[in-house]
Amino acid sequence: MPISYDDFTKLDIRIAKIDSIEKIPGKTRIVKGVIDLGTEKRDVIIGGAEFYSAEDLVGKKVVVVANLEPKKMAGVESNAMLLAADVNDKPYWLTVNEEVPLGTKIK
Repeated sequence: MPISYDDFTKLDIRIAKIDSIEKIPGKTRIVKGVIDLGTEKRDVIIGGAEFYSAEDLVGKKVVVVANLEPKKMAGVESNAMLLAADVNDKPYWLTVNEEVPLGTKIK
């Protein structure tokens, strides 16, 4: 289904860094993460926990949709969505090099 250019421009897509990861009791496929958008930090739910360790994720600069309405999963409120390519149900997080400042808007 096509979306209009105006719809696309409503998305606030930015660069964030994964600051920390915590396991969620009883969950094996998702973890709680804290991301840094440069001007603020947010809690997020990160999928793919069965494929990646915390060490694989912490410190990565990723691409996020920053203006989705909050969604609660497993008792944790997620306040952004990390973007990933999905290959056979395994996420490959969209990343950028270290020179891109946190909070940079993607157009």
